[in-house]
Amino acid sequence: MNKNYLSQKPIPVRDRLIFAMDVPTTDAARQLVESLGDSVGFYKMGLQLFMAGGYFELIDWMLARGKQVFADLKFFDVPETVKLAVAQLKDRGVTFTTVHGNDNMIKAAVEARHNVKILAVTALTSLDNGDLKALGFACDTETLVLSRARRALEMGCDGVVSSGLEVAKLREHLGDRLLVVTPGIRPVENKTQDDQKRIVTVEDAFRNGADYIVVGRPIGKAENPRAKAEEIQAQIAAVFSAKA
Repeated sequence: MNKNYLSQKPIPVRDRLIFAMDVPTTDAARQLVESLGDSVGFYKMGLQLFMAGGYFELIDWMLARGKQVFADLKFFDVPETVKLAVAQLKDRGVTFTTVHGNDNMIKAAVEARHNVKILAVTALTSLDNGDLKALGFACDTETLVLSRARRALEMGCDGVVSSGLEVAKLREHLGDRLLVVTPGIRPVENKTQDDQKRIVTVEDAFRNGADYIVVGRPIGKAENPRAKAEEIQAQIAAVFSAKA
């Protein structure tokens, strides 16, 4: 870790935690938002909620309560389709969305972004070197992530989604030009209990250079989700209060 990589971007500390709201229905989502209260202000809503119906109505409901929304839809299709799909997010109040593809797909998303920040997915945190080899990649994870992040920057992306294991390498080579959102955050004791493979702790992610972290199951599956969210908020605050 290198404390010089700690994010200097003017992001409110409590907004640096993004909760991955992976629930089966919009009613469950609303109940969770209400129970979490002011412990979480930024929510990632992915494909599960999108397929549940009422996705945009839920976004409106959340925005009315002062929440920020990350529409994690990982657009991957022919460039024109990606462009038209991303354009549908115009004026929806969404802060981030994701694209998972090659240069032309990313460029199409950037062209249609309007007021939505585009994040390019580098390599899913559920994949390790063995998985990438099985998919036909002839390089290791770190090399792939750096290559994709560099291309995303060239295509005009606002940022990338990257495991905390590779963030320091991104900062070393690309500096502070990209937003970096880091999923796969786990307490040390949970490191082998689910499908996430390339994972780090809260402190490691930020000291390696992440601007935001995404936390899902450690909060959502906790006995007291609000208390767990506040615990993580306290960890984040401690990292940034010690940056001097």
